[in-house]
Amino acid sequence: MAAFRQQKAQRLARADASRKGALDEGAAAVVQLLNGRARFCTTSSCSGRLVLVQGGAAGINSCEIQKKDCTWLMVTHAMCTKDDVMTALEKATGDVVLKFEPFVLHVLCQELQDAQLLQSVAIESGFRNSGITVGRGGKIVMAVRSTHCLEVPLSHKGKLMVSEEYIEYLIQVANQKMEENTRRIDRFYKRLELALKMAISANNSPSEETEKNRSVYIHRRKRKTILEQDVHTSPKDRNEELQPEDDTESNLDIFAEIVI
Repeated sequence: MAAFRQQKAQRLARADASRKGALDEGAAAVVQLLNGRARFCTTSSCSGRLVLVQGGAAGINSCEIQKKDCTWLMVTHAMCTKDDVMTALEKATGDVVLKFEPFVLHVLCQELQDAQLLQSVAIESGFRNSGITVGRGGKIVMAVRSTHCLEVPLSHKGKLMVSEEYIEYLIQVANQKMEENTRRIDRFYKRLELALKMAISANNSPSEETEKNRSVYIHRRKRKTILEQDVHTSPKDRNEELQPEDDTESNLDIFAEIVI
């Protein structure tokens, strides 16, 4: 626990090394929720983005930009228009790819069960490519990912290879993915908040054995009280108590408590 706490403090004290240099607004709530818990520490995040990247592009099946030897002509964490893309393409001199990259989050976890909780919530929220890795030193990292991405080549050696009409269609598709991405982040945050509260409640609740012992103690107290009352009750009082309204059904209830 102490080692994890120290590691977390060191990580959170580091300067933001991302291109933006700050936390994305769309991911801030989730990041703050996790970092506010002692057992978690976020190491990187992106709320989701639309980008035009020139050179150094990843393969067609990849959802991640290869940052080496590439130029970002446009990047936005919100929806965009065809005009935004066309303006950025005017600066193109090489091969340009339009990409939508969904929400991604990496979280350092204190124990494996913590990572499993996050993975379960992530998958239920729509991030079905989420997974857990365990390093040689025992470092446990849970990654929230999905395949909800898009990657389409637009130009080659600076020459536009598709029509403006097709670009407009691509932007519509990308914006729809951005909207769905936002819904999934919101769903993830709400389910994560609930799961963390339930986990705390479960840890603070009495154990099954404790509840069992408490139940036995209560029944023994009831039995002792009934027997003491019976000893101090005169035959006359007992006869008066056995009126029609205090019939067999009432006595059976008392007997049931004693037996239990």
